[in-house]
Amino acid sequence: MEDSFILCVTAAEYVRDYILKLTFNDGAVKLVDFTPLMQKGDCRKLQDMDYFRNFTLNPFTVDWNNEIGFAPESLYERGVAVA
Repeated sequence: MEDSFILCVTAAEYVRDYILKLTFNDGAVKLVDFTPLMQKGDCRKLQDMDYFRNFTLNPFTVDWNNEIGFAPESLYERGVAVA
């Protein structure tokens, strides 16, 4: 049986505007701009900067008030590697 790797966000830091610096459990560090993600549905709440900056980490990803979260794989793909 092959071990499965589950990608997780292990650290998150506010950078500026709607950008977070995310660290993943594979060691990658990426900047993720959430602007394109906050245009529809409940994600529009992220347009409120106070709400956006009030994120937490759950065991797998960034979370806003147990209302909004994104799959770590999606964030990983959207992110730009920090050199």
